[in-house]
Amino acid sequence: MTPALQLQDLTKRFGKTEIIRGMSLSIAAGERHAIIGPNGAGKSTLFNLISGRFAPSSGSIVLKGQDITGRKPFEINRLGLSRSFQITNIFHRLSVFENLRCAVLWSLGYRYAFWRNLNKLADAEDRAEEILLRIGLKRRRKTLAGLLTYAEQRALEVGITIAGGAEVILLDEPTAGMSRSETAGAMALIREVTMGKTLLMVEHDMSVVFGLADRISVVVYGEVIASGPPEQIRGDARVREAYLGTAAEAA
Repeated sequence: MTPALQLQDLTKRFGKTEIIRGMSLSIAAGERHAIIGPNGAGKSTLFNLISGRFAPSSGSIVLKGQDITGRKPFEINRLGLSRSFQITNIFHRLSVFENLRCAVLWSLGYRYAFWRNLNKLADAEDRAEEILLRIGLKRRRKTLAGLLTYAEQRALEVGITIAGGAEVILLDEPTAGMSRSETAGAMALIREVTMGKTLLMVEHDMSVVFGLADRISVVVYGEVIASGPPEQIRGDARVREAYLGTAAEAA
């Protein structure tokens, strides 16, 4: 079966500094895959390469059998990959519903047209309402996104990420800054909305990583030092030394 996402000998340099060092990784369709590693390991740079924000210095990125190396972010998105960001990226002055409606337009075939009345696009409204229910923000439908709680804003961003129907979802630290109860809610949301999709996430909370991921890859200094199912990673001495420490025992 063709992998959902495949990285081959990927490198990224900024001047003389090499951040990603010959990284190769294959992620199966429908897999939930977590990328973990210490700060400065290159995790966010990796996401920026995959989503087209940065172009790699060398190597290749293949999405569902199609080479997307160096493609623009909007092109990659239209090929079926969508991502969230570490810093919440929403339209603060639009309502929750308006944020979601904006996110579904392109996937429904609507292009830029200043004369079109968005309130008359029944399919866009229906799709936005469906996502509202899935992310648990129905009662906040008319609330300006900037007035949501932090956890609600993160839920909205997940909703925006899945709104276009992408088959491959990248989530960058989706539970960062959340309380224990908020994290539990976010995990349930991620598990539900990525059902049947391919998920690649960067996450520091080990309870989230071991609770969601089918497979985990550990990145240190821009290289994958271990990759496998959670139990294998939990028992890997190199991983404990490089990153997990006692967190693996407590998870």
